[in-house]
Amino acid sequence: MRCTNWCCARTSPKAARSRRCTWPATGCSTTVADAAVALDARTRDGVIAIAHAAAAAILDVYAGAFDVDRKADASPVTAADLAAHHVIVDGLRALTPDIPIVSEESAVVVPAGQRRAWTRMWLVDPLDGTREFVKRNGEFSVNIALIDRGVAVFGVIQAPVTGTLWHGAPGQGAWRVDGAAETAIRARRFEGAAPLRVAASRSHRDPRTTALLARIGEAEPMPLGSSLKFCRLAEGALDVYPRFGPTSEWDTAAGQAILEGAGGVVLDPSGRPFRYNQRDSLLNGDFIALGDPSLPWRDWLAS
Repeated sequence: MRCTNWCCARTSPKAARSRRCTWPATGCSTTVADAAVALDARTRDGVIAIAHAAAAAILDVYAGAFDVDRKADASPVTAADLAAHHVIVDGLRALTPDIPIVSEESAVVVPAGQRRAWTRMWLVDPLDGTREFVKRNGEFSVNIALIDRGVAVFGVIQAPVTGTLWHGAPGQGAWRVDGAAETAIRARRFEGAAPLRVAASRSHRDPRTTALLARIGEAEPMPLGSSLKFCRLAEGALDVYPRFGPTSEWDTAAGQAILEGAGGVVLDPSGRPFRYNQRDSLLNGDFIALGDPSLPWRDWLAS
């Protein structure tokens, strides 16, 4: 019986024809039994196509003048958010009609009890970084993640302005796609030869991030908007992303799946991996994302 795990089928067709795949060094190792719960290639490719279509809808709005409205929490929303939402929701419903969807722009809020009973769900931020979109700085993204029993098992992030797309899954690998070129990516293992590159604003920084940077010592703050920080971690361009303050689950799930596919981690302050759809609220707590899990992050968080 052929293995249907997409990481094996794409990178080692010979191994995919066997009953056990052991490719590549990034940790893909899937039996036929495991393949039943792995994401199949058709679904993976379908989600990637949906992300590109959502990006095109965003760019249609970005190219002209647009209004900025405010939601109940005072956060901005534009026609691009809503256009991308409809593209993604319609696409996912057609692709996987049995998997429910939670999107930041959903008009109907699913009761927490009903949502928490779901085994799997799609977690979507149609336009992550609306403030960056409004500023027209290009640092916004489309985020789509599959959650299975609380774990982010697959993620896609697309940067509309550049067209670059990242996708990945824990234990299976992570890839960057530029046009027709697809490249496997790996988070950097820090060897102490240069300052740690930390995702942090140079000008607008909260006190806890300032304290963490001081504890790190040799650190190079690198500001970047939206979930693109996770992608830069996954491809080795950043080392650390600390977040002290509110985010929502759709802000982090896709990035976590990609980063973990590349060998990194996303942890809460107690060292537990981030999990999803476990609480009544969809708000995240504090976290630290690391390209190299062996970094002494506990020392940095010490008060």
